[in-house]
Amino acid sequence: MERIAIPTAKGKLSPHFGGSEYFTIFEIMDKQVFGESILPVPEHITGSYPHFLADQKVDTVIVGGVGGKAIQIFNSRNINVFVGANVKQPNELLEDYMLGKLVLTGNQCNHEGDGPESHGAGHHHH
Repeated sequence: MERIAIPTAKGKLSPHFGGSEYFTIFEIMDKQVFGESILPVPEHITGSYPHFLADQKVDTVIVGGVGGKAIQIFNSRNINVFVGANVKQPNELLEDYMLGKLVLTGNQCNHEGDGPESHGAGHHHH
């Protein structure tokens, strides 16, 4: 069973990870959905969202924009991160993911003020 988290705002993927209103969690196996749940976000302090999702036993996160610190935490907790996904409804993103059609731009949010950063194809895996 794989647990996939999609940070959600206004019913669609939150374009900025830190701006999530809640997390949509899907449980899938063999490209079939076995469960869907909504998790409220914890208090937004640096690192709280990635650690929260890791504690929820999430395997994969599909995000729009996300900071480098969050990616480092996901990597350290052995969570796959797909960065730069299009703003769509969570079930549409899940379907794209299961079909291998997830479109990623690799959009990483930079909070250090050093200018835009690019990290290749947008898939960060530890």
